Amino acid sequence: MGDRVLKTAIFDVEAFLTETRAGVRTYYRMHAPDWVNIVPITPEGNVVLIRQHRWGVDAETLEIPGGMVDPGESPQDAGVRELAEETGYGGGRVVPLGWVHPNPAIQGNKCWMFAMLDAVVVGETQLDAGEDIEVELVGLSELPGLLDQGAISHALAIVSLQRVLARWPHVG
Repeated sequence: MGDRVLKTAIFDVEAFLTETRAGVRTYYRMHAPDWVNIVPITPEGNVVLIRQHRWGVDAETLEIPGGMVDPGESPQDAGVRELAEETGYGGGRVVPLGWVHPNPAIQGNKCWMFAMLDAVVVGETQLDAGEDIEVELVGLSELPGLLDQGAISHALAIVSLQRVLARWPHVG
C-alpha cells in the first residue's frame, strides 16, 4: 500500500512507488466502491434510459441507470435499488450480464452489469441531491443506431447495452 494523496466522498487516490524496467516510478491507484449498471427492458420492448448532466464532460449524456454498490449490498440489489431511485422502474426479472474493470490502469473496482426484463413503473423516483435525471424510453431496435451515432457515449453503459444486444440479437 502506498500513501493516500486524495480522499473524496466517492473515491480515494493512493500513490505508490514501483520498480519498473525504467527504474522506480510513482503510480496512482483510485480506490472506489464497486459500481453497477442495469439495462431495464419493459414488456413492450423499450429500454429505460436516463438523461443527465455529467460534469466530467460538462454535457448532457444518455445512459442507463446505475451507481455505487453500498457496503454490505450485493451488486444485484444495488442495481435494482439504483433503477428504482433513478427511474421509478422495477418489478422485473433480473439477469446478470457479468462485470468489467472500469479502468484497470488506475482502478481496482468492478462494474457489475444486469438486465431487468419486464420492468414496469413501481413508484416515484428518489433522486440523490445533485441528481437531475430525465427518463427516456427507447425501442430496443433503436439501440444499435444510437450506439453507432455516438448518442450514447458512456463506455460502461455501452458495454452493458452491447451485452444485451449480444444475448438477445433478435431485438436489434
